[in-house]
Amino acid sequence: MNRLFFLTVLLPSILIAQHTINGKFSPAKDYNVALLYKVTPTLSEYITNTEVAADGSFQFKLDASATKGMYRVVYAVPQEDYNFDIIYNGKEDIDLTFNSETGVTFQNSIENKLLASYTNSMSMITQSLGNYFRQQNEDTLALKTIFKTQAETQSSFESAGKNTIALSFIKANKPYIPKKFEDVNTYVDSLKAHYFDFVDFNNKTLQSSSFLEERMLNYVFGMSFKSVDEITSYKKNIDVFCEAMKNAPIKVKRILLVDLWQQMADLNHENVANYIAETYLMDIAVSLNDQELLHGLILFKNLSIGSVAPDFSLEIVKDKKTVTKKLSKLDVAERYVILFWSSTCSHCLDEVPQLQTYIQSKEKGRVKVVAVALEEDTVKWKNLISGYPEFIHVYGAGKWENEIGNDYGVTATPTYFVLDKDKHIVSKPESFEDLKLYFEKE
Repeated sequence: MNRLFFLTVLLPSILIAQHTINGKFSPAKDYNVALLYKVTPTLSEYITNTEVAADGSFQFKLDASATKGMYRVVYAVPQEDYNFDIIYNGKEDIDLTFNSETGVTFQNSIENKLLASYTNSMSMITQSLGNYFRQQNEDTLALKTIFKTQAETQSSFESAGKNTIALSFIKANKPYIPKKFEDVNTYVDSLKAHYFDFVDFNNKTLQSSSFLEERMLNYVFGMSFKSVDEITSYKKNIDVFCEAMKNAPIKVKRILLVDLWQQMADLNHENVANYIAETYLMDIAVSLNDQELLHGLILFKNLSIGSVAPDFSLEIVKDKKTVTKKLSKLDVAERYVILFWSSTCSHCLDEVPQLQTYIQSKEKGRVKVVAVALEEDTVKWKNLISGYPEFIHVYGAGKWENEIGNDYGVTATPTYFVLDKDKHIVSKPESFEDLKLYFEKE
């Protein structure tokens, strides 16, 4: 009876037993809310959130149902840019501080402190190697000593990390360590050749962290080839990376390559983004039947600089008669500005008159504006277009569901495209000022 009473009292306390993640942001005024996610190879599961106190402190409480693994703290938006990973082994409280300049520092957590210590130790050795080669030191014994220290440090941390989650990162970070003297050029070439030797793309811990993404980006953007331009270098590096992860799960490949594709798109390296899509990502999208991804890749390629603009019908006045013609068949100017706007868009109503004034300053036949209005009804649009007789006007019924707008990937108005006389896309100005800048540079 006493035992039964003891279990009745103890069981609820076991079920609610918890660990905490305690942190402090600085400077405190820059932070309001922190969110916690449990990260798995293919998704992030929301766990909880907490307000950040006036002094920058915050706390997450993890109950007994919280499983060990990789967790992610998000502190601003966009979430994919403002976050950091932590290891939770289910056995300990975690105390940390975070500063946007210096990153995260752990005051309490065996696993996280172990990984941080490893990273710092190996970084110091890498710095010693850099100093050695920069000074063109010819003391081969000194270089061998540095490599010996590097090997011993790696081995020591692998031993210390046994039976920890941190071990996956320690082993994956293992650097190339030559067994004999190598000059700087040979050593750099060897680093590139062996960069992914110890990275297990099938390791679920690595898949559940930012490690694989960071490794990929560091290689693609950090490794260069002699006598090769930047774009070609990127493509070569992408090929090496894809070969290294050829046996990874297809969903992991998708996540990594979509991220790399987006990075190249954001940097306006359209040629490289399309290379990733055509060589790797489209096949992955087809295999996964991911129609949304496939559509996005095709749309991006269709709207890349140098591509022929998507065609559509429009009406023009010829010999005092209104005739229907395709954009591709227009032959009235050296340059065409495709303007997507709306009569209900206040920003458009400010810019369109400026555009008209600007185009009127150009030599006749130099630039023609094709104004596609994304509208829900014709009333206001018809009243407005009479004020812009120089434009070719197209009524885009359905607003955001309009086929022309969708073919051009329009998500906001005004949106501009500049075409040459053969209807190739030559510029995609993000604003009216950028549009003027394009024509002033010509």
